[in-house]
Amino acid sequence: MALAVNRPKAEIATFLYVITGVTAIAGFLYGYDTGIISGALLPITSEFGLGHRMQEIVASAILVGAVIGALSCGTISERIGRKRTIMTVACVFCAGSLASSLAPSPVFLAFARILLGFAVGGSSQVTPMYIAELAPPSRRGRLVISFNLSIGVGILVANIVGFTLQDAWSWRWMIAAAVFPAIILLLCMLKLPESPRWLAENVSMERARAVLESVRDNAADVNFEMEEIRQVVAAGGSGRKAKWSMLLEPWIRPAAVAAFGVAAFTQLGGLETMIYYTPTVLSGAGFGKSAALLASLGVSIVFVSMTAIGRHIVDRVGRRRLTLVMVPGTVISLVVLGVMFRLDMAKTQTGSMWLVACLLIYMVFNAGGVQVIGWLMGSEMFPLAIRGKASSVHAATLWGSNLIITSTALSTVAVLGTGGAMWVYAGLNFLCFLFVWRFVPETTGHSLEDIENHLRAGKFMSLKMKR
Repeated sequence: MALAVNRPKAEIATFLYVITGVTAIAGFLYGYDTGIISGALLPITSEFGLGHRMQEIVASAILVGAVIGALSCGTISERIGRKRTIMTVACVFCAGSLASSLAPSPVFLAFARILLGFAVGGSSQVTPMYIAELAPPSRRGRLVISFNLSIGVGILVANIVGFTLQDAWSWRWMIAAAVFPAIILLLCMLKLPESPRWLAENVSMERARAVLESVRDNAADVNFEMEEIRQVVAAGGSGRKAKWSMLLEPWIRPAAVAAFGVAAFTQLGGLETMIYYTPTVLSGAGFGKSAALLASLGVSIVFVSMTAIGRHIVDRVGRRRLTLVMVPGTVISLVVLGVMFRLDMAKTQTGSMWLVACLLIYMVFNAGGVQVIGWLMGSEMFPLAIRGKASSVHAATLWGSNLIITSTALSTVAVLGTGGAMWVYAGLNFLCFLFVWRFVPETTGHSLEDIENHLRAGKFMSLKMKR
């Protein structure tokens, strides 16, 4: 057995951050392409004369494509590898952005956003998994959450574009701008390595070792990790041969329940409603157009800030603990927000300020809690043989929940009022707290193979924070 050569920690850390930074462009595109509709929906509605139902269709069409992309890219990533799947997704980002920007009708725009959604869903399936399979256990949380952070940056940039360039750019230029980072992602991925876990399954242990040596700083870590990989590959077989029905096997079920449940609650709690519809909802509550767009920009800034804080502390505080601490704050802020909307506080300047403040407080607790672990859980909880397919279902669950919330948000507001809608989301956040308390263990500090071994031994819920 060839021994790995010890390498400077700074050199390894730099290379890991380069890998994370490049692949995080996919997260930026996800955030920008989903977030730009917040500022673009008002001029799109004006140009095409859309009613609230067609607004929902245009906004949520990208989510239909995301579900399809998430489900498809699991199989694709098992067959052609994580790296080439990300490159394929970059090409689809280009095509979808161009098609959306050239749409001659709202129906064409909806179908073009489905294509764009395929790339969004595909990136959300493969990118966190790719980063997790390259990252060392001690830094896996913060590196994978870089994907979340880049989503927030994409949403923030989309809102800055929507707010500052609403008069200078048409909505078509806003959407077309995403082509440029997609091209950068495609070109940069050419220089990055394949996942060592995929190479071990599908090519050779030697190739896997070579990649692992490039992202670890000492021989002992490489040898220990390679031995764990050999054991799980021998026990689980190839991901290409694993069947979807494997997800139903009793020993995998605890991971499936935990990961898919968290995925659903990250969306059911109302975050995407705030991101997509803040200007539309606040305009309906009496805010002016500029004030509504500025509030949406504030929502994005808080989202990015809290995701950055969560990324910094998640490997020290723990996934489960961070979520249980933060979720009660989302419940309380949504209940108060509902009361404010019911009292029509947006009609006065002081009331409007308090309403926006409460909205931002909600974002603090939501973005800094369950949103931090949403994509992370799906990338680290599943056995290697089924990880690609499982991460597909995980991403599809997240996007399906997002689709349900987004496609019904304005209708819910129309039926229950904005205040009533906030109370519905508060109830869903309370259920999220109970779910995490009961079904989600603490995976912080454990290697992917250690988590798999706990699953096989029926000790998944006994996982405790490992420093």
